[in-house]
Amino acid sequence: MLHRKLALSLLTLLCFSTHAWAQEEIVKIGHVAPLSGQIAHLGKDNENGARMAIDALNAQGIKIAGKKIKFVLVAEDDAANPQQATTVAQKLADAKVNAVIGHLNSGTTIPASKIYNDAGIPQISPSSTNPKYTLQGYKGAFRVVANDSQLGGALGRYAANTLKVKNIAVIDDQTAYGQGVAMEFMKAAKAAGVNVVSRQYTSDKAPDFNAILTTIKSKNPELIFFGGMDAVGGPMLRQMKQLGINAKFMGGDGICTEQLPSLAGGGIADGQVVCAEAGGVDASQKKEADAFRVAYRKKFGIEIKLYAPYVYDAVMVVAAAMQKANSTEPAKYLPELAKISYKGVTGQIEFDAKGDVKNGTLTLYTYKAGQRDPIAVMK
Repeated sequence: MLHRKLALSLLTLLCFSTHAWAQEEIVKIGHVAPLSGQIAHLGKDNENGARMAIDALNAQGIKIAGKKIKFVLVAEDDAANPQQATTVAQKLADAKVNAVIGHLNSGTTIPASKIYNDAGIPQISPSSTNPKYTLQGYKGAFRVVANDSQLGGALGRYAANTLKVKNIAVIDDQTAYGQGVAMEFMKAAKAAGVNVVSRQYTSDKAPDFNAILTTIKSKNPELIFFGGMDAVGGPMLRQMKQLGINAKFMGGDGICTEQLPSLAGGGIADGQVVCAEAGGVDASQKKEADAFRVAYRKKFGIEIKLYAPYVYDAVMVVAAAMQKANSTEPAKYLPELAKISYKGVTGQIEFDAKGDVKNGTLTLYTYKAGQRDPIAVMK
């Protein structure tokens, strides 16, 4: 009799456990960024933003279609390399992740996007700015930051209309991001009557810029624009100082990091650098942005590098679309994602027909005493 009662108790426990397990659904959120290489510090910042969002969602105890949802982050490293990016994209597609947040760079986001599109997996880039990404016609491709047309154009107009420069030099690192932002900058600057006196090229891994900087110095520009990332922009600034080049230095969000002064090794004069970050919050959003910064510092013991808030919002937008659709299946929640209106820590997020964020904001910065100092938030 005792054995029979014990067997019934075990059966009841097993049934209960099976029922409880069946009511929980694992939702896999893929995330890709460079976790190795020269800009691994930015990639890790992105991943931290994703982890914060995953933890926040799981703490909410979200239910979709009657099941408790457990969000799991599936993080991959693309090393900012297009070939590696497609490899990890295929890995995530094979794993049947429910969404992908990434990649960080335009040069990795664009080739990877075809793989996600073919697999029917929605993708939100938190930081890729090349317009080509959303001009491919992929219904599942979105971004939560302003693109190069907006960012480069704003910098070009600022150089002409506010800084009043007449002669500029332009350098890019020959990546999709660097080329794109430099092209848009030149287009806007030329339209405003600025002369491009020197056009130079480097790579995203180059350590020495003496040859191109010496050529530029002979042209005596008032401003040098660099399309690339801080890992190259910092040493370039240091070598500019060594060569006695006192021109202003301008760039997009790739150089606009807290790390730039240390990477420049003391090569930045106060007010010399002007850069723009794709994104930014106005006064109405400052409270949320400050709270996120405090929470990030508490969780990771470090300051935000650049894109973490946009990654956080990208994950949250996906979760909001799933809740609105009452489904975690990509094909079912994608229509809700396309028409989402979500207030995140970076502002109101809505997408246009291409998948670009509507009314994307930009923040202009300079550097004083080795610290990044905001100039203005603009659209």
